[in-house]
Amino acid sequence: MLALRLTLESFRFAWQALRSNLLRTILSLLGVTIGIFAIITVFTVVDSLEASVRKSMNFVGTKVIYVMKMPWDFSSNDYPWWKYFQRPVPTVREFRELQRMLGPNNNGIAIFASAGGNVFKVGSNSLSGCNLQGVSFDFRRVSEVNIAEGRYFTPQEIDGARPVAIIGADVAENLFPNGNAVGQEFKTRGRRFAIIGVMEKEGKNMLGAPSNDTNSLIPFGTFTKMFALSTNGLSGITPLIAVKGREEDQGLLDLEYEMKGAMRNIRSLKPREEDNFALNRPEMFAELITNLFSVIGIAGAIIGSFAILVGGFGIANIMFVSVKERTNIIGIQKSLGAKNYFILFQFLFEAIFLCLIGGGAGILLVYLVTLLPQDALPLFLSASNLTLGLTVSVVIGVLAGIIPAVLASNLDPVIAIRSK
Repeated sequence: MLALRLTLESFRFAWQALRSNLLRTILSLLGVTIGIFAIITVFTVVDSLEASVRKSMNFVGTKVIYVMKMPWDFSSNDYPWWKYFQRPVPTVREFRELQRMLGPNNNGIAIFASAGGNVFKVGSNSLSGCNLQGVSFDFRRVSEVNIAEGRYFTPQEIDGARPVAIIGADVAENLFPNGNAVGQEFKTRGRRFAIIGVMEKEGKNMLGAPSNDTNSLIPFGTFTKMFALSTNGLSGITPLIAVKGREEDQGLLDLEYEMKGAMRNIRSLKPREEDNFALNRPEMFAELITNLFSVIGIAGAIIGSFAILVGGFGIANIMFVSVKERTNIIGIQKSLGAKNYFILFQFLFEAIFLCLIGGGAGILLVYLVTLLPQDALPLFLSASNLTLGLTVSVVIGVLAGIIPAVLASNLDPVIAIRSK
């Protein structure tokens, strides 16, 4: 009860002090407002940029291991680079063997291949620069395929290599401006495809990553009838084999060991022979992104801290002035029985309250910035950054107000009353 009474009394004194010097209050909290705005804006931009980069990398999937000819990381491998070109490429036979041999450590296995620069036609409408991607049935397990309209392939359509397709949002908008693309047909490379689904619109991706908006999925068997697959990695289209790991397999170590043994068996490698395949995981990109943006976040925090430091000095200065102006009132309060901790808490609460107002205004400005339409980099204010802004405001209020509050609480009541 005593703590509540002290809080209410301190709040009343702080509010009266702030109202009595409104212009000075506004000028003081501007420093905190600008400081909080600067530091939270930096963190918001960094978080938004990281989220956009990670979203752009969604096409490679998560918890997935790719069977490929080349590794994605050459830094920790002394294997001569020219030997990689002699490696065989993944084949449909190896995909079938992996399907048969892999145990319970996987959550789906798929083979797929892509060919760009296609022209889709519907009557007089045409769209160039489209991508055709042949996929097996479990492709939706290893990569995101979000269907907005229609449905995904059936096993019969995949196994029978039927001329059906799931098209991207931009393809649907350009070829069928009136909507209702599902059930219609389009023509490419002399073949007609029935549209069974339309994927959700993704928009532009950072780093120029491929988007499903101009992509169209077709059965892998249909794709191989239209395009020649590579046998040596130099000519033709090289397919990729991807295996989805289970959530409980930390680091996908169990799946990687199983896949390595299976691939060595499939390719009849002797125990002393080196691997002639690469098992690549998107996690290496995720770790690189995390490390990169951690450094950027630290640099941003250092830069933003200078702005908030200036605001803190402004609050400290105004609190010293406030103590000087109210010395007589402090003496009267002490003569009437006010304890030192009450005086200390009163001024400390005033500094915190002032910083919270300034910090809240800074956070509000950041939120208004996030409402501006941004196609290249959509900004968002996370709950963690909101909490960080308020926490920093409180800390700055404590640091800026503690010395003036201690000086005020230690004033001699007789000397304080006689001051003018």
